[in-house]
Amino acid sequence: MAIQSTRNLWRYGQTVLGIIFRHPIPGTSIIPILPDGRIVLIRRRDNGRWALPGGMVDWGEDVPNAVRRELTEETGLELVKIRRLVGVYSAPDRDPRIHSICIVVEAEVQGKMEIQDTLEVMEIQAFHLNSLPPQMSHDHSRQLEDYLQGLTTLA
Repeated sequence: MAIQSTRNLWRYGQTVLGIIFRHPIPGTSIIPILPDGRIVLIRRRDNGRWALPGGMVDWGEDVPNAVRRELTEETGLELVKIRRLVGVYSAPDRDPRIHSICIVVEAEVQGKMEIQDTLEVMEIQAFHLNSLPPQMSHDHSRQLEDYLQGLTTLA
């Protein structure tokens, strides 16, 4: 009886894990714009590349609150307002770790840049539009290019 119960529990667990891991995870990237027009980027600790701040949407959280939370956690900046949707990026290989669907927004921000999450972020810097890093983490170069061209992308 105990063996049958254990097998049923194992099958149930496998089904739940299968459902979770066979579906893309929703996340955000934020294009934070300071009052002087510079764009804030973070240098990721895992690969040393520059990236847009952002991360996964937590269970029970909506996208605007995930944007606010991730911005503060990674840069110390506060969200003034989300200006526009830049795009939704869903290519299975856009993030080397997992299949994620990334919702990218342009955000007006303010405050003092200060690393809050030292496990993920090793540096924060504000860049003028003509001095953005040429190669970035994940597909963030494309996200910034689409933003700079004024596009709203579904990819």
